[in-house]
Amino acid sequence: MQLRQVGQTVIQPTHRATCHCGAVELELELPDGVVNPRRCDCSYCRRRGTIVASVPLGGLHVVKGAEHLKVYQFNTRTAKHYFCSVCGIHTHHQRRSNPEQYGYNVGCLEGVNPFDIQEVPTNDGVNHPSDMRGR
Repeated sequence: MQLRQVGQTVIQPTHRATCHCGAVELELELPDGVVNPRRCDCSYCRRRGTIVASVPLGGLHVVKGAEHLKVYQFNTRTAKHYFCSVCGIHTHHQRRSNPEQYGYNVGCLEGVNPFDIQEVPTNDGVNHPSDMRGR
């Protein structure tokens, strides 16, 4: 799935994203729009309920508030989940299944209401491919 528009918002090739309070601002390179939005059912994502999509590491830039970002890691400690220390909103994470990508919170995109995305597939994070290696 490739979304060049969500609701009334046209996804710009370079699109702004912020946390709830505005302390953290990201700039995302989205030349193809929001590509493959999804949820994950792992123990962490299940509690967050976030719709995410991905960009290469070089496609996400923290333009404001890096000092407010905190990181949370668990289990294999491979993924790095970033959130605003002021308002608590998860903005992005360095992915475990592909550490060369950031997953970003689609709900943080300026002007985007993630509830305007009708069908969102769910990845099986409970049985993550990284956990299956060596079994």
